[in-house]
Amino acid sequence: MASELLIGYSGAFMIGFMGSAHCLGMCGGISASLSMALPVGPGFRLRQSALLLAFNGGRIASYMVLASLVALVSTQAAGTWQSLGPLLRSLAGALLILMGLSLGQWWQGIQYVERLGKPLWQRLSPLSGRLMPIQSPWQAVGLGMVWGWLPCGLIYSTLGWAALQPSVPAAALTMFCFGLGTLPSMLATGYAASQLRKWRSHPLFRRITGACLIAFGLWTLPVSGLLMAR
Repeated sequence: MASELLIGYSGAFMIGFMGSAHCLGMCGGISASLSMALPVGPGFRLRQSALLLAFNGGRIASYMVLASLVALVSTQAAGTWQSLGPLLRSLAGALLILMGLSLGQWWQGIQYVERLGKPLWQRLSPLSGRLMPIQSPWQAVGLGMVWGWLPCGLIYSTLGWAALQPSVPAAALTMFCFGLGTLPSMLATGYAASQLRKWRSHPLFRRITGACLIAFGLWTLPVSGLLMAR
């Protein structure tokens, strides 16, 4: 069990790290705007770092809340219906494969999944306007927590992975590891690291990361688990 959890956490981190090219398109703009809104002067880097860390901390916290809510349902349902486990694995694997196809720019079917979260986002998004302009780290935390609910195929894919965890804390920790994986790219965007952004958006890099996510998805499918158990 411990080894399976470790694989789950490290896998979630790698999904976030490899899929962060998708994050740059979804959240990179707001992260960069936090830096642009700050007046340049003494202590600029310190203030910039505080806002970026606060925003991303709030974003990761919202992922953990989402995972906890999903796990509350999935763990109870799996305990009641034993046959639900393979179904959850199939869903998680399919979402990862769809995300890999999207990142590799082969097929954008994940967009249909992202539309499922739009009604909720339409209700939450006005809150972000009330928090702007960001003048304190606490406002940045609040904005990050709102922004974490933005409909995103990468988040939904990892939530499917988190739903496979045996407990609510394990699911929340899975999404925490995922958030940590996205952090380097998000911070680099805030610090205007243009070279890293170019590297992440390069077609070859996107195809490699897309292929890796597809491999993760295939490994997650129930048939892979049966083969490894033999």
